[in-house]
Amino acid sequence: MTVETSHNDAANALPRIAGYRLLREIGQGGMSTVYLAEQESLGRKVAVKVMLPEALTDEVSRRRFENEARTIARLDHPNIVGIYEVGRTQDDLPYYAMPYLGRGHLGQRIARQHGIAHDHTRIIATLRALLEALDYAHVRGIVHRDVKAENVLFDDSERPQLADFGIALRKGINPRLTMTGLAVGSTAYMPPEQARGEDVDSRADLYSIGVLAWEMLTGSLPYNAADALSMAVMHAKDPIPRLPAELMRWQRFIDRAMAKSPAQRFRSAQQMLEALDRIASGGLSVDAMFANGAMLWRRMRVVPKPMLIGGGLLCAAMIGVASQHEAKVEDFFRVESLPAAFRPIPPDPVDRMLQPPPESPAQSWVTSGEAQLAARKITSPKGDNAYDSVIAAYTADPAHEGLQPLLVSVLGALGDEMATRLRKGDEDKARDYLERATGLANRTAPLGTQALGDIHEKAADALNRRVAAAEKKRNRDDAMTAASLANEFAGDQALADALRARAEKIGVADDEEAAIASADAQHRPASLHPLTRAEYARFAAATGRVSSLCREKLSLLRIVKPRDWKEPGFSQSESNPVVCVSYEDAQAYAQWASRNGQRVRLPTSAELGASPSATSGRSVATWLRDGSIAGTGWRGPRPRTIERTRGYDDVGVRLVHE
Repeated sequence: MTVETSHNDAANALPRIAGYRLLREIGQGGMSTVYLAEQESLGRKVAVKVMLPEALTDEVSRRRFENEARTIARLDHPNIVGIYEVGRTQDDLPYYAMPYLGRGHLGQRIARQHGIAHDHTRIIATLRALLEALDYAHVRGIVHRDVKAENVLFDDSERPQLADFGIALRKGINPRLTMTGLAVGSTAYMPPEQARGEDVDSRADLYSIGVLAWEMLTGSLPYNAADALSMAVMHAKDPIPRLPAELMRWQRFIDRAMAKSPAQRFRSAQQMLEALDRIASGGLSVDAMFANGAMLWRRMRVVPKPMLIGGGLLCAAMIGVASQHEAKVEDFFRVESLPAAFRPIPPDPVDRMLQPPPESPAQSWVTSGEAQLAARKITSPKGDNAYDSVIAAYTADPAHEGLQPLLVSVLGALGDEMATRLRKGDEDKARDYLERATGLANRTAPLGTQALGDIHEKAADALNRRVAAAEKKRNRDDAMTAASLANEFAGDQALADALRARAEKIGVADDEEAAIASADAQHRPASLHPLTRAEYARFAAATGRVSSLCREKLSLLRIVKPRDWKEPGFSQSESNPVVCVSYEDAQAYAQWASRNGQRVRLPTSAELGASPSATSGRSVATWLRDGSIAGTGWRGPRPRTIERTRGYDDVGVRLVHE
């Protein structure tokens, strides 16, 4: 069916953004919509990306997105699409404005290629531009996480530019959709560790570049599957495919770029650039020749000195003979025998095999650092700690192969100590650990840059735990102190605002809780009833509330096969307790029911303990008034970090009817 829409209706449907006149929609995905717009102050065409309401579900995630966008806006490189401005529409949806590049993306050009490419010069130039852009970002601690053909755009001078730095994969959405919420485009370039939901570093981007190189060379993707999950499995399990015979000089480059394990890939974009230069020069480069010369010199150092002396004298004698006799060249090389004085001493093969390789001056420091780290000697005692050892190792030999693992481990240990001190309220000691970690990461950049980001995440988690503990103890002052540290330790103003908002609520409901506690003291047990699927269905139909998901945020299965209260993963009747609803869902139901003639609320732990529990079928825990979970569900007792915005398939809702 076709719906006719007038020009004015279409214009009115466009978002309204101060300072921009939106002209038309030019792209859409599951996370955002891109519009062509005119920036009124400068009269120039720009592209404006507006996030969809369901992409960022709460204020904290919106502010985190805006902070990330501002960080990326500081990237200034000729092969990175810049961000002009970050803000919000009149409907409070986050947006960012960027240059309008109207010459299409790399995926469109590959589609027009029709088979194996012949312009390898163009391919090498494109890969070099992308690797230089990634090297610039990686050194500054930013990983793209969604390198793919659709994110490579071209400006009017045909210069390739990398778009959507650090933003696109936050929700894993891509224009090439095959199922709800899942992008084949992203999965087609995704390294195995990213598909498994594990932490990724800069080597994930290098894997994607390897896939992109294969696609440009052959005109197709290295792996093809009917669905995204199967494709992710192929990336993780299937061997790296072989290139056609005419492209075999690229095979070693592809094999290393697309190695299943990050440890077997190129260490950095710079190293990958050097390999690309060797392909461009037919397998040789100036850097390679220097490296081979240096290797030859190191090998000659282990040759016995008498042999070197004998060889030198032999060369001198041969040069003398050549200068004094006008013989034919072939006669010159017919030396039947040499005097004993000039004969080289043959090396003993056994001695050569037993000769140890030259040891890096950093090796002893690396060995000491590993032992100190195992003994938890991180920063003390003086002169015998892992922190001093890793600095000494870096000073002695920054290229030592064992340095980076030790450095990452030391930075991780510093982050753990900092987080422990933050949770305990020892800000001064925590600040000392953070300063040491920051100084060490900056001094050894880019080796320790990624680990520094992990430290900020540990700080955020520690402060969240501290505020949660303060909420239970009704300690408003300690919660406010923790909130004030978020920007300093986690570098996250959005987190600071969210923690402060939680801290300010402490004490507001004390009178109400006291009244409830008084009722408990008078032995008036509350009347608790489980919320059924049928009751929750009426609420969802009346309010249009979007279902909360049950799986973990980073799980690929959550995208492929989402679970919610309608389909929790097992069969239920309409009279069974509803599960897979979040704390926010439960509160919203209680408010809706109260407005419609019922006085209901979530229970306190005391009320739940005084009320008998009788459920048929699977046992479920329940949400409490303070946002915690009480009881034991069918999955059994286990420690868990509670997220109020998601549901659990063994947690339901029991309501107090007043």
